[in-house]
Amino acid sequence: MPQVNRITANDVIDALAAGLMDFRKAPVYGLAIGALFAAGGLFVILSAAALNMSYLAYPAAAGFVLIGPFAAVGLYEVSRRLASGEELSWSAIFGAMWAQKGRELSWMAFVVLFIQIMWMYQVRLLLALFLGFKSFASFDEFLTQVISTPEGLMFLAVGHIVGAILSLLLFSLTVVSFPLLLEEDRDFITAMITSVRAVVTSPVPMIGWAFVVTALLIVSMVPAFLGLIVVLPVLGHTTWHLYKKCVVIPQDNSQTASA
Repeated sequence: MPQVNRITANDVIDALAAGLMDFRKAPVYGLAIGALFAAGGLFVILSAAALNMSYLAYPAAAGFVLIGPFAAVGLYEVSRRLASGEELSWSAIFGAMWAQKGRELSWMAFVVLFIQIMWMYQVRLLLALFLGFKSFASFDEFLTQVISTPEGLMFLAVGHIVGAILSLLLFSLTVVSFPLLLEEDRDFITAMITSVRAVVTSPVPMIGWAFVVTALLIVSMVPAFLGLIVVLPVLGHTTWHLYKKCVVIPQDNSQTASA
């Protein structure tokens, strides 16, 4: 099993500084991946509107952000190559991402997708419980119903509590598992256990980082997801450096003996 280090708030700050440096060193990769992610968010919102389900725009957008760790795989590869001095190219980045299709990282993508489906189901369930099986002509009508009635306020309160629990669960399972699977040929169960151990070992700085990530993502989503173009790559690069501070891969005993 990979070893897990205890980290402090200063380590998180250092990782953020390193993430910003990686973004400045290779901005074109970060901006391109961030732009693709932002376009995906816009597509989700426009799809909800086209299906006359605009009242699901907010929870759908929030649920879409949950796939951020998977979308950032290319950013982890950029940071890895910058640290090791390897050449950066689109073919190398996309090649590394494509190579994951037959590895355990694809199973982690399934885990993320499963939690996102759970997110949307709990939204529909809470809508039915608190607001009934009614349709809304527009998002404004839905918003008025939510903020001006006791049932709507209860829906918001319970929905955000359940959403926070699911988000914390997903954060604990993925915060270092995606970078670990990119760097090491491990099984995804080991990666998730290692990720949870990293959060349990350093709960205050790690959960503090989760709140920072959440706040930055919320702010970046406000102007039509455009903020994600910059925020996503910075968070992705920072996550890689945080992983390197949290996780130590034990050396192969046979290699150590031969050396």
